[in-house]
Amino acid sequence: MKNFHFIAIGGSAMHNLALALYQKGFEITGSDDAIFEPSKSRLEKVGILPKEMGWFSEKITEKIDGIILGMHAKADNPELLRAIELGIKIYSYPEFLYEQTKEKTRIVIAGSHGKTTITSMVLHVLNYWEKSVDYMIGAQLEGFDTMVHLTNDNDFVLIEGDEYLSSPIDLKPKFLWYKPHVTLISGIAWDHINVFPTEKNYIQQFETFINSIVPGGILVYNEVDPVLKELVLTSENTIRKEGYHLPRYEIKKGAAFLKTDEGDLPLEVFGEHNLSNIAGAQWICQLMGVDQAEFLEAIVSFKGASGRLEKIGDNGSSFLFKDFAHAPSKVKATSLAVAQQFEDHRKVFCLELHTYSSLNSEFIGQYKNSLKPADEAIIFYDPEALKIKKSIPISEEEIKNAFGDENIIIFSEPIEFQKFLLNQNWDKSVLLMMSSGNYGGLNWETLKNSVLNF
Repeated sequence: MKNFHFIAIGGSAMHNLALALYQKGFEITGSDDAIFEPSKSRLEKVGILPKEMGWFSEKITEKIDGIILGMHAKADNPELLRAIELGIKIYSYPEFLYEQTKEKTRIVIAGSHGKTTITSMVLHVLNYWEKSVDYMIGAQLEGFDTMVHLTNDNDFVLIEGDEYLSSPIDLKPKFLWYKPHVTLISGIAWDHINVFPTEKNYIQQFETFINSIVPGGILVYNEVDPVLKELVLTSENTIRKEGYHLPRYEIKKGAAFLKTDEGDLPLEVFGEHNLSNIAGAQWICQLMGVDQAEFLEAIVSFKGASGRLEKIGDNGSSFLFKDFAHAPSKVKATSLAVAQQFEDHRKVFCLELHTYSSLNSEFIGQYKNSLKPADEAIIFYDPEALKIKKSIPISEEEIKNAFGDENIIIFSEPIEFQKFLLNQNWDKSVLLMMSSGNYGGLNWETLKNSVLNF
């Protein structure tokens, strides 16, 4: 099978898989109704960018060996319906990834938070020591061209395992496809209320995932998480179980240091969640043949995955950070990390309510006290997002009650929100921007100049 068509080729993971298969020698075509940067330029560079946007059933012919279906597509997509009519094999993204890696040793990094960062840490260390593995990760990492790499030669594949749905017609969590030999779970915190309406239902997905580990395999888990720990200890799967926890560290002059037997090691990343991530990554690297000394030498140069507590810039006095944070557990962890790192600075934390969960009146209470470490907390939401997600409008009073803070500043107009940020004096301040959206079209260069030049 060499000829594959991607329905919704423009997504972050989908376009990376398309590029990986193209590099492997497959014939690739695709469609999408909108493709943005950097996907657009990367697909165009190798000649597999669709010539026009939209769905075209005539693209689907019997010459196609298989369809790879992205979550952005709908169940009534005309190309999908045509493929079904012709009897062409249809794969979800994780199903296809499993098919490509079923003869390899599969290492899956899962958890409600931290999985992208831990996968990035492991890849960084392996790349530092020039150890080649296949991989799939959900964020761009410095030093890597594509975030999916598939070969015929490598024995190991490292996969970021997402609990979200596999495709519009395959409604089981992605990570249940992978059947890992080695797994790390970083923690469990209820998310994706549109798919898992109750916390119990969400936790059950991880219970099923633990039972899907190949018998005789290894599970590395964050033993500080009580929900996860109970699942692990009560699982009857015949696997080896290894817990990890927050390592010893110290913050000195605004920098985080990992305390080791060889002395204090300075880190490029900070925050207790990232230090815990390092402990988990070290376990995985050890299981892949990297000893402790090698791991520590490599991890000090890890700067983080793109968008994950990413420093956009600083001038020594003022700092601007961007974090792909929207779930309550992620917002809490990031807020606490920045507050601890910059105790002597004015801390302004901005959160965009953008996802189905964050805009849901029954779920929003999960955010209580998540922005408490801030000196000033700002909430932004775009009314258009509410319309798209068909959510009931949320009042300012409801938001303030949910977050447990009467002083939260709330914006629902993008222009007013941006004016507010640009008119601040950012001397000796830290601005943390958290979202999985784009803040109503915020110009990052303009904001960066405002914060750093105040």
